[in-house]
Amino acid sequence: MDPDAIGRLLDRHAAALTLFARQICDAPEDVVQEAFLRISLLDVPPDDPAGWLFRVVRNLALDASIAAGRRRRHESRAAAASPNWFESQSVPGADAIDPGEAEAVLQSLPRELREVIVAHLWGGLTFEQIARASGTSSSTAHRLYARGLESLRERLGVPCPTRRKPS
Repeated sequence: MDPDAIGRLLDRHAAALTLFARQICDAPEDVVQEAFLRISLLDVPPDDPAGWLFRVVRNLALDASIAAGRRRRHESRAAAASPNWFESQSVPGADAIDPGEAEAVLQSLPRELREVIVAHLWGGLTFEQIARASGTSSSTAHRLYARGLESLRERLGVPCPTRRKPS
């Protein structure tokens, strides 16, 4: 199919195809783009290009919807089977922190604070490595880490442990 004909089809039907796909899946623009890509690759144009596009968009949207549902189910199972971020531990002289609550509080932090905390504590990255990964300075990464920990402590009601100097 020649580019001018595809352009006319795009101008005339893209909005309606997107609306049509939106009723079926969560990625209607991707589906419509894929349909136009497929029609452009045909050696012989269909007799009814608009009808062909609607049929292809419908089929692609159904496939996308099924795949999204499968992905959500897989992610839910994986999340349920994965170990908690926090483990329940009793530290003598300290109040126990509920692991589920700690995870929820961490998830509620702003992205930039959460990223630095996870990268440093679980990823074992230095503040210099975190700075390179996030495009900030190491001092900014350290400040974000400190602010994030302070926020976690406040939200969880956990005092900051103090270091005692050896006697």
